[in-house]
Amino acid sequence: MLNLRHFTVAELIVEQLRLIGVKRIYGVIGDAIFGLMDAIAKQEALSFVAVRHESVAALMASAEAKLTGGLGVCIAQMGPGLANLLNGLGDAYLDQAPVLAISGQAPLPKIGTPYKQFINQQELVQAITSFSQLIVHPDAASPVLQQAIHTSILQQTVSHLSIPQDLFAMATTSQPLERKYFAPPCPDLAQLQPIVDLMRSAKQPMLLIGDGARSASESLQRLAEHWGCGIARSYGAVGVIPERHPNMLSGLGEGGNPYLPDIFRQADVVLAVDTSWWPAEDVPQAARVIQIAKRQADISITVPADQTLICDPVNILPQLIDRLQGHVPDQAWLDRIQACKQAWSAQNDVEGNPNTSPLHPARVVRLIEQQIAEDAVAALDEGDVTLWFMRNFRAQQQQILLSGKWRTMGFGLPAALAAKLCAPDKQVICVTGDGGLGMVLADLITAIKYRLAITVIVFNNGTLQMERDKMFLQGLQPAGTELTNPDFARVAEACGWQAYRVQTADQLNEALLEARSSTKPVLLDVQLARIPYPVSGFPTPTLRGE
Repeated sequence: MLNLRHFTVAELIVEQLRLIGVKRIYGVIGDAIFGLMDAIAKQEALSFVAVRHESVAALMASAEAKLTGGLGVCIAQMGPGLANLLNGLGDAYLDQAPVLAISGQAPLPKIGTPYKQFINQQELVQAITSFSQLIVHPDAASPVLQQAIHTSILQQTVSHLSIPQDLFAMATTSQPLERKYFAPPCPDLAQLQPIVDLMRSAKQPMLLIGDGARSASESLQRLAEHWGCGIARSYGAVGVIPERHPNMLSGLGEGGNPYLPDIFRQADVVLAVDTSWWPAEDVPQAARVIQIAKRQADISITVPADQTLICDPVNILPQLIDRLQGHVPDQAWLDRIQACKQAWSAQNDVEGNPNTSPLHPARVVRLIEQQIAEDAVAALDEGDVTLWFMRNFRAQQQQILLSGKWRTMGFGLPAALAAKLCAPDKQVICVTGDGGLGMVLADLITAIKYRLAITVIVFNNGTLQMERDKMFLQGLQPAGTELTNPDFARVAEACGWQAYRVQTADQLNEALLEARSSTKPVLLDVQLARIPYPVSGFPTPTLRGE
């Protein structure tokens, strides 16, 4: 326990967040949180990042949690402020990102009355939080805050606190607690033998990896080599394993290698590591499945596991590798893995090099790939732009941020802003569509305010392409898919950005080069052809001889 100090509720919250390692809080100011804002302003350990819309604040908190693994924090005014947070909180909730949201509430004497902006906040947020409480006494602040923090961190989820406007200034006898470290569980090593036996029995093994396995990348690569398996990544797990690895077959399903489902469906044993991605049409029906997950709650939810381990893969994969020493992989299976890899590599080369104007989306992805740093962070928006990037981008060790299950448009720019705040020395790019950028355009100002030298590449084809194509495939007349866009480059320039309107591959290549050395944020408004993404309903290639 710390030495006893006298705190107001607001001071207690700020000190507790500091002690657990929080460095920044995202939000929009409002009178119901004036007391908390005052406490933030009177110290220097935590910074307040002021954005133009609360949805951006929550998306930035979610992106920070995804990128760092730490707690993301956002705050908002009561009523419309909290309502605007919901989109970003939904993203964090479905993608299991630890986020704490704090909203002001009506003064204590006004709770339950027809007071302005009053609403039952717990009812409002219940679908996208695992914990939500109204604090009504200053001495309850610390235990309730502790419960919210622990819930978010241990369950990798969203917690929410409603705090009455007048409570922030009240003195509390509560004290903050020192930071606690939560060690992941380690299984009894005796549990490994049945799993190793199953792995050794495999003739056609496959490894399916999620983004949560990123810290175990080196062990996963060594395991694949010892086991003789193909490696498939789940949706969004770009860069966990470099595409150059000989066993790496790129993505399964949406935004992936179109040849991969044919070979993945033939697997007899699948090891799924830190993923819940199990697209029914692309996976084997009779394979034995081993699942490794950090939390009990993730076991057998969507992945049909025969054997399970609840642990951090960083700790357990070396044990599996040791027990596979002497294992002889099936050479015929390795040959088929290589045939799959080579077929997609050849097609990907062709897809990424069309010389057309307006530019083909795959060509834009290829040029980004050639200019991006090996350790860069790429924040993807939602829509066709995401699928084209995941399909054609051949990752090295870049980290990708995206809205995995919530899939909200407008994620890209907030995520890039948060990434640059968290990793100021890394190259950060945002790859967004014109529809997604239009939703968060006001927060171009935020990049200038905080001097965040990110690069935004806009796939601009004047339409909501994914919705347009899906309606065509269903025999429907597209409506509401045409966009009336501003000149994004001129808008960005008016906000203080460096900006270019790009129409050719040479122009894009030159602009990407200049962006890497710029000290200002850079926006590239890329004029794009309306090319349907190869989805269900369009021809899909298969390997010859299968």
